Amino acid sequence: MVKLNRIYTRTGDDGSTGLVDGSRVSKASHRPVVMGSVDEANAAIGIARLHVTPATDALLSRIQNDLFDLGADVATPDGIEGALRIVPAQVDWLEGQIDAANDRLAPLTSFILPAGSAAGAHLHLARTIVRRAERDSVAAGDEMSGPARQYLNRLSDLLFVLARLENAPEQGGSGDVLWVPGANR
Repeated sequence: MVKLNRIYTRTGDDGSTGLVDGSRVSKASHRPVVMGSVDEANAAIGIARLHVTPATDALLSRIQNDLFDLGADVATPDGIEGALRIVPAQVDWLEGQIDAANDRLAPLTSFILPAGSAAGAHLHLARTIVRRAERDSVAAGDEMSGPARQYLNRLSDLLFVLARLENAPEQGGSGDVLWVPGANR
């Protein structure tokens, strides 16, 4: 269990941060960059939860916990026995949620704009932050586990589908906001 008596330690004042194994790395190195993007995505999901339906809120609650697991995975170098890692079952769960939500939606006939209801717009924002976390994880290369990278990829897809679901007229939304190519030429 985590116990924090003090919030500041001054150990990061030199621009470094600690990993789970006690080693220190630059805050600008790959692992901390990924951890920061994941943390930002988690905060954006927390804001989205203020606006979504109870069913979506329950999904997002589980995802926020998984993102802490993912942060622990990223903060733990390879070779640490018993390390908390994202597992394929967590990725599979996301895929099941994507399929279940997508089955409730009409097929896309256009690209959509990241807008709509407050819930939909916040989910789209969280999706874009998760996409950045995914790009950061690709830049980290072998420092990231495959399941962690897959989790981020599926999560952005789920957030996209959930944004569409929250914008659906059946949920009280006005529907997807469609892109109109060249509309302002």
